[in-house]
Amino acid sequence: MPSYLPCVEIEPTQPATAAVIWLHGLGASGHDFEPIVPDLALPKALAVRFVFPHAPQIPVTINNGMRMPAWYDIFEMNLERKPDETQLVKSALAVGELIAREMARGISSEKIVLAGFSQGGAVGFQLALTYPHRLAGLLALSTYFATRKSIVPHPINAKLPIAVHHGQYDQMVAEKIGRQSAEVLNEWGYPVEYKTYPMEHSVCPPQIRDIGVWLAARLS
Repeated sequence: MPSYLPCVEIEPTQPATAAVIWLHGLGASGHDFEPIVPDLALPKALAVRFVFPHAPQIPVTINNGMRMPAWYDIFEMNLERKPDETQLVKSALAVGELIAREMARGISSEKIVLAGFSQGGAVGFQLALTYPHRLAGLLALSTYFATRKSIVPHPINAKLPIAVHHGQYDQMVAEKIGRQSAEVLNEWGYPVEYKTYPMEHSVCPPQIRDIGVWLAARLS
């Protein structure tokens, strides 16, 4: 029996037939994106369960080794955002168990969207592109493709719809890094929608509305 990551879960008003698994960023928690669910304005008929996992508490090198919620360690701050790829892949596998749990609950993998912000988005890239069952889509927010040089994508998700969003004034993960991630995915043949917003390392109301529209299209 897998030992699942602890999660915040929001159930639809009727039995769930779709799911969104949404990963938070460094130092946050599964509660981080919980408040925006009503603002997505998804049709009730879609019956979407939202799953917001909590990352484990680990020492983070760039924060002087302080223990905090993190999907993986980051060794240094630079344009490459050098991560601990071993931990990143381990986190991707742990989140993969949550996808498997949704499937065991009766939800088709093709009705499951993976979303991630910042560190969570880096884990999302790794997991979604390597997952051995077809997914509904990947939402990558203010993030970067940390494992692009080592990843071995699974062909079943070769046409996975991907939305990459970034803040134009992001000082944590520069907008050009998000754009480069989208360009790499385009070169690899993935259908990528890239959007920027006048914000820093965060989300904003127009973006949340766009996310709702995108999720509804993926899960209809």
